[in-house]
Amino acid sequence: MAVVMATLAFTVFLFVSEIIRVDLAAILILVIVGILSYVPGLENLADVNHLFDGFASNAVISIIAVMIVGAGLDKTGIMNKVAAVILKRGGTSETRVVPIVSGTVGVISSFLQNVGAAALFLPVVSRISARSGIPLSRLLMPMGFCAILGGTMTMVGSSPLILLNDLIRSANDTLPADAQMAEFGLFSVTPIGFALVATGIIYFMLLGKFVLPGKVDKVDASSGQGTSDYLQRVYGLKADVYEVDVPAESPLVGQILADINLENNLYIISTYYKGKVSMVQILTAEIAAPCRLAIIGKGVIVEAFAKKYGLTIRPSLDVFSEEFAPTNAGIAEVVIPPDSKLIGKCPRDLLLRKTYGLSLLAIHRGEDTLSHVEYGDHKPTAIGLVPFQAGDMLVAHSRWENLVRIKRDRDFVVVTADFPQEELRPQKVGVALFFFAISLSMILFTDVRLSLCLLTGAVGMLLTKVLTIDEAYRAVGWNTVFLLASLIPLGQAVQNTGTAEWIAQQILTLLDGWPIWALQGGVAILATAFSLVMSNVGATVLLVPLAVSIAVAAGGNPAVFALTVAISTSNSFIIPTHQVNALIMGPAGYKVTDFVRSGGIMTVLFLVVSMVMLNIVY
Repeated sequence: MAVVMATLAFTVFLFVSEIIRVDLAAILILVIVGILSYVPGLENLADVNHLFDGFASNAVISIIAVMIVGAGLDKTGIMNKVAAVILKRGGTSETRVVPIVSGTVGVISSFLQNVGAAALFLPVVSRISARSGIPLSRLLMPMGFCAILGGTMTMVGSSPLILLNDLIRSANDTLPADAQMAEFGLFSVTPIGFALVATGIIYFMLLGKFVLPGKVDKVDASSGQGTSDYLQRVYGLKADVYEVDVPAESPLVGQILADINLENNLYIISTYYKGKVSMVQILTAEIAAPCRLAIIGKGVIVEAFAKKYGLTIRPSLDVFSEEFAPTNAGIAEVVIPPDSKLIGKCPRDLLLRKTYGLSLLAIHRGEDTLSHVEYGDHKPTAIGLVPFQAGDMLVAHSRWENLVRIKRDRDFVVVTADFPQEELRPQKVGVALFFFAISLSMILFTDVRLSLCLLTGAVGMLLTKVLTIDEAYRAVGWNTVFLLASLIPLGQAVQNTGTAEWIAQQILTLLDGWPIWALQGGVAILATAFSLVMSNVGATVLLVPLAVSIAVAAGGNPAVFALTVAISTSNSFIIPTHQVNALIMGPAGYKVTDFVRSGGIMTVLFLVVSMVMLNIVY
């Protein structure tokens, strides 16, 4: 037990100091526990024949499977649509986006395992971050914490609550008739869980700006960028994309797009007509109304244009929001190589937009820049009629999926390097949702092991080519897998050597004779501490019988004490040992100190709110 406690202390030191990466620290602890098990007298520290069983554990396989399922859904583009809906409701305000995302994940995790809900929303939150400009580190922790909190809203939301009724049945076999406990129904804990989720959301809304890290990374010049970012950097223009309503009676109706662009020193880049959004493919097309236009230009110029033709400028992008999201499209730089077949041909002859999906904004040629948008000393040029020359750099707005195809075309050299190069498969959305529904149904309505339920959906997506097997491998966060799997033997050592039981007995002996509410609080704190260094399932199995014995001896309600343990083992926010915390740590670039700072306050709030609600409800 002394060796186990020393190893625990060393683990905590490595995590907090971050002398080495957290996942490497976990692997180091795995090696130390394994080697110490060969030392005479420490043979029972760990079973060396099962030292690596954590890599095949239900929790780790579940995380791998849920990452693949989430990646499959993301590949169909459905997560883009979810992100668009959230942004439409919450805009780009952190105080509005955080409660919408966190509340949604909290509800989902009340029926889906919390790590599944978090993994499912990870790509959604990434897209929201990219499109709203809110740093990912300010969104993922509220989402992850509320995924953990949401697991306390139903009896199927977390593994400890799923186990609780089984443990109650076992405990009833040893209890007298007057102390028998009733089992809990599916929604018995909903008021408690709802209060905890609400507390988490309010906490981050009020204190988020103080406790959350928030770094904004600099954008590399060769990376795919949003339209306004690029125009500001290259041209010094504070230009943006505007959505404009064109009424049926507008004098703009019937005019040719190319002429409108050149005469008004702006760029009509997309149209919305008869319920359909489409990038303008032929600049010789005429305006038909009523319609909406997406226009790139300086604010004052677009306002003057709208006033001239009786148009209405919308305050923000609506029907074009998906089209111009930085995760979907942006400014790309493409060079015409010396052997290109396009040399000598002009964009209008080539139908550049229709053929390649490139909306040409400018041509950099030597020291000159040709553009029909006036800026500085540069006068507007009808670039649609300018023949291409070898070495021309084209500045164009493009959907990233079009740029992926152009990258394979030998007539172009794509300079823009860092852009989303995944090809979405929207035609597979029905298949992906079908297999996701199968997994979810198996989780909710069968007794099949969680990992097998999730793997069923994952394999279904792979067989139907929603994802390729290589994409599935890339979708897995292996740092998360190694972090969790490597810590499992330490948790087992804490339990198997009797260390956990000894600690529990010592603490509960100290609490002997205290009032019932204090005993209940002591049980909650003990469950919280144990869940940080061992699996929440292990902590629940160990502490529920002890808590029931204390309640019976003190004249308390044993069922409430048992429920206190099962809920408190979800109070895992201080260090990234919980599956959800491990999942979000890498993508957001969190340090252990970030969890200590934000999670420390959340831990105290969890204890207070759960104790108050348990005593109000029961």
